[in-house]
Amino acid sequence: MSKTQLVQVLEKHGISQNKLAVTMETGRSNVNRWVNEIIDPVAEGVLEIRDALKKINPAAAEEFIRLYFGDVDDDETHP
Repeated sequence: MSKTQLVQVLEKHGISQNKLAVTMETGRSNVNRWVNEIIDPVAEGVLEIRDALKKINPAAAEEFIRLYFGDVDDDETHP
């Protein structure tokens, strides 16, 4: 099983689950559930993760969104 996008970003940037939880003002158990794929964050949760990561390390936030959503080309037109 591959690591979740969140785990990859936290490990790469040296961010603890606790640091993310405190910054998000949520319980460590919520972050732990996401990290261990017990539950997936709702859409608002993904944005809250991004915002918290921006406060901690903007590069981590950018990488999380890129990994989570994949490479999205805003200029690409779809038929």
